[in-house]
Amino acid sequence: MLGISAGFAGLLGVHGAWIAWTAADWRTASREPVGLAPDPAVVTEAVVQVYAARAWGWRGYFGVHSWVAVKPRDAPAFTVYEVIGWRLRWGGTSLTIHRRAADARWFGRAPELLADVRGDGVDTLIERLDRAARSYPYAERYRVWPGPNSNTFTAFLGRAVPELGLDLPPTAIGKDYLEGGRFAASPGGGVQASINGLVGIIVGPAEGVEVNLLGMVFGAHVWPPAIKLPFIGRLGWTPAQPRSLS
Repeated sequence: MLGISAGFAGLLGVHGAWIAWTAADWRTASREPVGLAPDPAVVTEAVVQVYAARAWGWRGYFGVHSWVAVKPRDAPAFTVYEVIGWRLRWGGTSLTIHRRAADARWFGRAPELLADVRGDGVDTLIERLDRAARSYPYAERYRVWPGPNSNTFTAFLGRAVPELGLDLPPTAIGKDYLEGGRFAASPGGGVQASINGLVGIIVGPAEGVEVNLLGMVFGAHVWPPAIKLPFIGRLGWTPAQPRSLS
């Protein structure tokens, strides 16, 4: 047991050092794309992608910021749907719908690709995502923990469009936020019970089994095999690959 504790502490130490090493002034931090999104000038088919990257500053020790990027058939650029808390200070809403690089770094932090769906039928998914985003019930509220926040929004879109098969990482704090205590579909198309994102459980084909205790998610996935841990993320996880709906 002592060895396991020491090993876990070591992982946290390495993780913390990595976060500190990648930190930079937010004004100069890179927002460059990392090459995970297709070039709209080359790929004309409809595309939906979901990304997550470590949050800026101290929040990056604990969690990620997530977003959804869409490109309808023949569109010249991606449109990104995301919730950004500091925008509440100016616009009265945290909901942001804008054109930007789908796979841009989040203030220096490289994103990971969580879902990538392309081809026939995806334009219909994009229309549903747009309607769901515009009906997001917490656009005028934002709270880092336990939510609602950017991950609450991405999970909301996942529930609205289960065809994405979205498996948000355990570091997506706020993804389990459901106001009050209730049951709901999980973002990946399974089932979920949650009390304000503080205590809950998910069982589903995309997420496997997850237990949430005060926002810390522990879980396991049979295939592809993965262990899910708070702060660390997923161990053994394979990044999403492009797939069609058929």
